[in-house]
Amino acid sequence: MTELPKTFDPAAIEAKWYAHWEREGLFRPERPSAAPYTIVNPPPNVTGSLHIGHALDNTLQDIMIRYERLRGKDALWVVGTDHAGIATQMVVERQMAERQDRRTNYSREQFIEKVWEWKRESGGTITGQLRRLGCSMDWSREQFTMDPHFSRAVTKVFVDLYNRGLLYRDKRLVNWDPGLKTAISDLEVETREVQGKFWHFRYPLADGVRLDDGRDYIVVATTRPETMLADMAVAVNGADPRYASVVGKFVELPITGRRIPIVADDHADPELGSGAVKITPGHDFNDFEVGKRAGIAPADMLNMLDADAKVVQTADGLIPADYLGLDRFDARAKVVDAMRVLDRLDFAMVTVEGEDGPETRKQEKIEDRVIQTPYGDRSGVVIEPWLTDQWYVDAATLAKPAMEVVRSGAVEIVPKNWEKTFFNWMENIQPWCVSRQLWWGHRIPVWYDTDGNVFVAETEEAARALAGERALTRDEDVLDTWFSSALWPFATLGWPEDHISTVRAERTGEGTSLLAKHYPNDLLISGFDILFFWDARMLMQGIEFMGEHGAKPLDQSVPWRKLYLHGLVRAADGAKMSKSKGNVVDPLGLIDRYGADALRFFMSAMESQGRDIKMDDRRVEGYRNFATKLWNATRFAMSNGIGASVTHEAPSATLAVNRWIIGEVAETVAALDKALADLRFDAAANAIYAFVWNSFCDWYLELIKGAIDDETKAVAGWVLDQILVMLHPFMPFITEELWHALGKRDNDLIVARWPEADVAVDTTAKAEIEWLIDVVSQIRAARAELNIAPGAKLAVHVRDAKPATRDRIDRLKPAVSRLARIEGWSFDPAPTGGSAQVVVDEATYVLPLEGIIDIAAEKARLTKAMEAATKEAKSLEGRLNNPAFVEKAKPEAVEKARADHAEKSAEATRLAAALERLG
Repeated sequence: MTELPKTFDPAAIEAKWYAHWEREGLFRPERPSAAPYTIVNPPPNVTGSLHIGHALDNTLQDIMIRYERLRGKDALWVVGTDHAGIATQMVVERQMAERQDRRTNYSREQFIEKVWEWKRESGGTITGQLRRLGCSMDWSREQFTMDPHFSRAVTKVFVDLYNRGLLYRDKRLVNWDPGLKTAISDLEVETREVQGKFWHFRYPLADGVRLDDGRDYIVVATTRPETMLADMAVAVNGADPRYASVVGKFVELPITGRRIPIVADDHADPELGSGAVKITPGHDFNDFEVGKRAGIAPADMLNMLDADAKVVQTADGLIPADYLGLDRFDARAKVVDAMRVLDRLDFAMVTVEGEDGPETRKQEKIEDRVIQTPYGDRSGVVIEPWLTDQWYVDAATLAKPAMEVVRSGAVEIVPKNWEKTFFNWMENIQPWCVSRQLWWGHRIPVWYDTDGNVFVAETEEAARALAGERALTRDEDVLDTWFSSALWPFATLGWPEDHISTVRAERTGEGTSLLAKHYPNDLLISGFDILFFWDARMLMQGIEFMGEHGAKPLDQSVPWRKLYLHGLVRAADGAKMSKSKGNVVDPLGLIDRYGADALRFFMSAMESQGRDIKMDDRRVEGYRNFATKLWNATRFAMSNGIGASVTHEAPSATLAVNRWIIGEVAETVAALDKALADLRFDAAANAIYAFVWNSFCDWYLELIKGAIDDETKAVAGWVLDQILVMLHPFMPFITEELWHALGKRDNDLIVARWPEADVAVDTTAKAEIEWLIDVVSQIRAARAELNIAPGAKLAVHVRDAKPATRDRIDRLKPAVSRLARIEGWSFDPAPTGGSAQVVVDEATYVLPLEGIIDIAAEKARLTKAMEAATKEAKSLEGRLNNPAFVEKAKPEAVEKARADHAEKSAEATRLAAALERLG
């Protein structure tokens, strides 16, 4: 055995053991014949650093991978980073700007080399931080989504999807980010509430047409006046009688003079505004669909903005020259001013009090309105719906088998309530825009000749073979980062060449490839916030490509068999963490203060399916104290000659306390196995916590003090070993340190054997020790409630005990006397006077208190405290029963009131019980 320092210092052991595990290759020991278990880590952005969400996500994954490794499986945790197209290009361009440099000063190839330089110098930050957390990933196979083998997979998928008719080029509206100058997905758009205006304009009817009420104009309202420069129709509802006579007629747009038709479409709601809606199909997603229904081809839709969101001339050349080059928001102000000059701002006549009495004035119809405005989540710039040619994946077709595998149970989503959200999105899925206007990323494998013919191929040579003698130009765009990361579960295993698998097969003699052995993966753990960004897309691509286009059964083509979606880690008050609020928690700071083990245990203990986690430093500190308690318990054991066990099986035992603790180990193993099979991380953490703190430290070690014979040494050493193995997935560092401190080992704890739960629980021993614990606990509680001095020894008079209980008392009274500070036992009636009474099973244990405490004073103290607690509980109950408080107060205030009410009610009940004990 190695002597342990008196004080547990996490920092002293964490770096040592992590370096040892990685150096010895223990994160994936050679187990060619073992059953596989596979998790792929959601690849963090190469620009990223560890945040509290990563800490939760990776802790849960590491628990499962360490657990399955201990169970003897060939546990593979795939690790790598994502090239993060937009984020990485932003980082590099920002650094260049600090040096008064810019991307456009370089060729594309030169800029990309600068990004690779940045990646080599600064792109490994988060991988080092994952090591600090204790993540036991297979770093020998660390991958990057821009690695050559991965890029080959991305290119093949693009070409194959194109050849199957599942990927195509189309002119559609996209979310255009003028700051980044690229299309982004719906999922990368952040909607904010912005104070804006709602302008009402009068569009004049053409050709002398009038409405039935005599008006020669139609009123339309808009929050974006500038887009009228590209209006192509006015829509009214076909069932709206106000406009029935003018459907098919025209209005003449102010400013441009363009004649546009009045069309009937259900998009126009007769109950909203005037019931007429301006239609700008090139700059609004709803208008785009209305325009298509009206027969306007996307190629003919007008686009009035360039990539910088500045006004450009439309195809008909009708935008006045003084608008060209204006920023969209400057154009907005200019359009409003022009409409005012043209007397085309709608107005109402209102009566106001003037200097000479009431007078009638025009009041322009311009409403203040809160507008849901889309922003780019990275650029912070208002997003512009923009009509452009992009590449799209037919997501609706790919979604069908993905939904089928969830419905059939081939893929299980945990918690199950997320299935509804999944199906709702998948059933309404839109074409997936996969092209991005960046330089950093996977270049789209498409070439064009001078006539615009398209040639899609994996290499330029293959494209030239298709094109013949024609000159070719390559598409400038790159692929959406999520397109490549959707291939993560199989491209990381060597698909399509499987060359990584071949290397491993040569080294280990494995007869099957890595891909064949580890696909499908067993489990994916991710935050619910990337269910559609990543999880659903992996599901679609995995089924399509690993199912060999429908040739293989669906259950063999899915990327993983189970998807676990965890919640967010929120601030202590329940608010979402954000830098702007200043409530972001740095997990590395928590590790510095409390150790990685404490942070990991906090994450697992608080992870309850379907609920977010509230950050609580005190709880993290509490789990550091838990680690300290285990450290001190191990030091106590070692000081009493208890060391490493020599057997995996439970030692033979005759003493009740030893038979009991062996059974407790078996029950804890069973509880852990069930909880982890169900992915109930909180239940698993609480099971091992309760066993270590209560059963082992508080009771077993206390019960064996002063009576540690050879049998007890063997049992205690075995139990301590089982604790270290069971706790290892949650707290890997302290458990490995203690494992080696206890004695010489044949292997490291990380690759030890998981305990087996097949030991029969000795029900007789269990009942006996649980009785002892119950009696001692209740006597201790009575002593604490009645302010009995810790050193005071009490006598006990037992009443109504059956013969079996009398026999049990005779056997166990030395232990009870020592633990409860009892100096005498009697089955005779207790003397008259004040006493405390404890009931366990059928027997009553009477503790005379004359001369021990001032009974009258104690009754008065308890009564006063009970009345105060009861009064406060009733006051809180009144607040909680008040709908005005529950509905209007902040959620955290309501939650605190509920917690305080529960605490005061429990306190009142406890004090009442103490009074009753005094008689």
